[in-house]
Amino acid sequence: MGLFNSNEFSNVIEWTGSDDSVIFWKWHNSEIKKGSRLVIRPGQDAIFLYNGKIEGIFTEEGNYEVESQIIPFLSTLKGFKFGFNSGIRAEVLFVNTKEFTVKWGTRNAVNIPSPALKGGLPVRAFGLFQVKVSDYIRLIDAVAGVKDKFTVDDVRDRMVSILDELLMKWISKEGKDLFHLQSSASEIAGGMNTDLDMELMKFGMTSTELRISSFSYPEEIQKKINEAAGYGMLDMDAYQRGKLADSLDNPNSGAGGAAGMGFGMAAGIQMAKEMFASTQAAPAQTTPTAGGAHCPNCGAAVKDGDKFCAGGGQKLETASFCPECGAKVGGADKFCNSCGKPLQ
Repeated sequence: MGLFNSNEFSNVIEWTGSDDSVIFWKWHNSEIKKGSRLVIRPGQDAIFLYNGKIEGIFTEEGNYEVESQIIPFLSTLKGFKFGFNSGIRAEVLFVNTKEFTVKWGTRNAVNIPSPALKGGLPVRAFGLFQVKVSDYIRLIDAVAGVKDKFTVDDVRDRMVSILDELLMKWISKEGKDLFHLQSSASEIAGGMNTDLDMELMKFGMTSTELRISSFSYPEEIQKKINEAAGYGMLDMDAYQRGKLADSLDNPNSGAGGAAGMGFGMAAGIQMAKEMFASTQAAPAQTTPTAGGAHCPNCGAAVKDGDKFCAGGGQKLETASFCPECGAKVGGADKFCNSCGKPLQ
């Protein structure tokens, strides 16, 4: 079935449009004659135009005889003041009364001022808005006077640049976190819809709802956002140590560039602190005291035959010690070489 049917033999005035994206279509390809019929289908209104002016609006669906039902009605308004014996050159504008869904997306990335980025934050947004015809007079004056058909694509083309401007305006007002705009999507969309409705009213339409499905950022910025989200879920100390270990295992990696160098330096500092703390926490070495044997490393008391120091864990050589001063002595020594104490 085609978009319309002008059937010049039966002279039926009707719109058999099957394209749901068409908002209005103008019938004007033949004369209205005796015996003509007007067919209005569900979801349609028919507006009779004569010399570019509205003569009548028909909102009830049905099948009407022009001579007996339409012309008498029109004559009570401004009328067709002629005998109607010959054809009349008039137009009928069929209007689709349903609500239309218009998908939209920013034409270009919108640069939102941001203290963190000198040139602003480039943002794109995608969503949809719902529109319907609300004012026939404005629609005819602004659009139908110059177009025979008006579609959803025509609305999108008229509004896309305006939506870019509205997006910038309302992100600046309602975007509390520029890097997580989806959390403010409802407030931003509400403000945009109010302004969009005012623009659509200029040509007889209204916006009943606007929604933002998603925001997007340049790839490199989105990557940083994803990384930041991941960092928030990690134990940063463990993460930094792991990054340092990775860079040491792969010295040619450059620790992942500038970001890796930063992580490596931070991890190195952290590890140095931990090493210093562990050194401070180790048992302090003491000077060997007189009497008994002592570990030559930490000075803790040891007994003959001990293989490890009980204080520091130092492995001990199998040796004897002077019971007086703790100095190491040979197994055959009769006197201590340090204090002279007899050993036997």
